[in-house]
Amino acid sequence: MDIDKKGIRTQEDLGEEAPIDQIEDRVEAKMKKIEGNAKQSVAEGLDDDELAREGDKLQKEGETELKKAKQKAS
Repeated sequence: MDIDKKGIRTQEDLGEEAPIDQIEDRVEAKMKKIEGNAKQSVAEGLDDDELAREGDKLQKEGETELKKAKQKAS
């Protein structure tokens, strides 16, 4: 049984990302959310409003990136 190499279409040909790349985007977004949550917790303990804002910003960015990554994977 021979494989017709002209009939093979790769992910690159189709413009699709490899599954590992799709997962990588989601992991990075989740890590950003976790980092933001940690910064907010520390900010509460230190009563540091600037750090709390930075943590909130990171969490929101992470949520946005996670939504985009999930939509891109669909």
